[in-house]
Amino acid sequence: MPDAVLPAAQLTVTASLVAWMVIGFTRKSGRGWMSYPLFSRATFVIIDLTGTKDGRTEPVNPYAFLSPGTFLLPPPQLQAVVTHLVSSGRYDRIDGHGRCLSVRGEQPIEVRDSRVVL
Repeated sequence: MPDAVLPAAQLTVTASLVAWMVIGFTRKSGRGWMSYPLFSRATFVIIDLTGTKDGRTEPVNPYAFLSPGTFLLPPPQLQAVVTHLVSSGRYDRIDGHGRCLSVRGEQPIEVRDSRVVL
């Protein structure tokens, strides 16, 4: 009888761990059936930016001005990057459009005359 106790305990612990993981991944904390709670609270922007300097325009990659390894760009951080690029004299103005993804879903976002507008 004692030989069967260890496998039964291992099976119980394994089944409990699997059930806990399944419940954690299927809870509707964000959008979608298999959303993970950590990422459901994240807010980030996918945007095309155009910088203007002396009448010439060029595309701007805001991720090039973030810390290495940073992959989420929320609107306040996007505004900080845009403000830095304009105040440093690199561009006279920055414009663009895209979308903001968050727990509330997808919203349009624009950058007009170097100001982020949701």
